[in-house]
Amino acid sequence: MSHPNRRAVIGTALAFAATPALAADKRVSFKVPDGVCDSHLHVYDARFPYMPNAVLKPPLATVADYKALQKKLGITRAVVVQPSTYGTDNSCTLDAIAQLGDARGVCVVNASVSDAELKRLHAGGIRGARIQFGLGNPVSAEEVLPLSRRIAKLGWHIQCNIPPEQLVQMEGLLLSLPVPVIIDHLGRAIDTASPQYKTVRKLLDSGKGWVKVSGAYLYQGGVAPNYPGASAAARGYITAAPERCIWGSDWPHPDATKALNPVAMPDDVVLLNLTTRWAPDEKLRHKILVENAEAFYGFDPKKRPKAL
Repeated sequence: MSHPNRRAVIGTALAFAATPALAADKRVSFKVPDGVCDSHLHVYDARFPYMPNAVLKPPLATVADYKALQKKLGITRAVVVQPSTYGTDNSCTLDAIAQLGDARGVCVVNASVSDAELKRLHAGGIRGARIQFGLGNPVSAEEVLPLSRRIAKLGWHIQCNIPPEQLVQMEGLLLSLPVPVIIDHLGRAIDTASPQYKTVRKLLDSGKGWVKVSGAYLYQGGVAPNYPGASAAARGYITAAPERCIWGSDWPHPDATKALNPVAMPDDVVLLNLTTRWAPDEKLRHKILVENAEAFYGFDPKKRPKAL
């Protein structure tokens, strides 16, 4: 086994090498407002060992690495999302929230989690529970309803990363949950005609659903810099429910390092600039980048950090 410090150095170097935004000679194409929130990022730290059977084992990507990206983009708030690599051990996510300061998090727990653990996670900045299928399935579909009843007491939400066919199958369940539901990465929609797009629209139209306009580079959404398929879905969602769309980077893009289904590593500057195509109006873009995240994750609108 390699020494942890050596692994951290190598992993950090790989993370930087794999993230073009840190090296690309490009700039954000608009004036970044105060309090922009990146609602979807992951942290991979050598101090917290990966699950031996994890499907995704991406290069390390630490808080220090992410802070460099924040400075590059000018963004100041963050939501750390528990990756499948760590299963239900949320230690790395909690540590990242503490390091980032003005941050929140989304954990992975199953229905057997204790009340004491839920309270501990809440005190550490967690505001939602993530379910995802296809990457180890630490939470089963049968657990979603009982889990949602438990976390409703804390004011949390359910966050979903689900393959399209399962998302459509679970539409009725998601609409019935007693908590808000937010869908990752455009619901994997790459147009406005697919069943998964229609399911996300039903959630948005119900008034309880939210969607992350993130991951445009995933699921054959098109090529940079426009990602036309994913952009069509994003614009559709924003037109339908601008008050319930939230932006996220998906840094450090773990699916782009997945050997079984590699995609081109995106440029984070390009991904942020996409929001000007999805929401050309400055006030609308402000809602998606700042205000909606404040409402959903509980950030104080009176304490917006100055853009970096």
